[in-house]
Amino acid sequence: MSDETLFKKLERELRQFKPLLAKAADSILDQDVSKYPIFIIHKGEIEIGIDLINKEKMGGSWSINVSMLEEFAAKQLIQGNKIENFQQIFKDPTEYTCLFVLSEAGANFIFLPRPSKNKAKMN
Repeated sequence: MSDETLFKKLERELRQFKPLLAKAADSILDQDVSKYPIFIIHKGEIEIGIDLINKEKMGGSWSINVSMLEEFAAKQLIQGNKIENFQQIFKDPTEYTCLFVLSEAGANFIFLPRPSKNKAKMN
């Protein structure tokens, strides 16, 4: 499966969870926990982050954990000398959701546009 196909499929599957991801990211930002919220999208068992969505309980294909750059650095998922580079490419978390996707294609960071606040207020 190409990265583009995976991205589109993932975006479709996660569409229903976008408001929840946005709310979790806002909580992390508003409480000054981190400026870099990261959502780990996975199908197996992982030991990073806090469970947000469990695929068995939700009947979906993916589980989602919430984490942040600081935990990725502490667990050496992002090496110390790469942190500054990561911070530079990290997109505005009020506009984008940072996903760390663990799939058959490997591990990739993807930035999904968040629902616009104007749309959210209208619904």
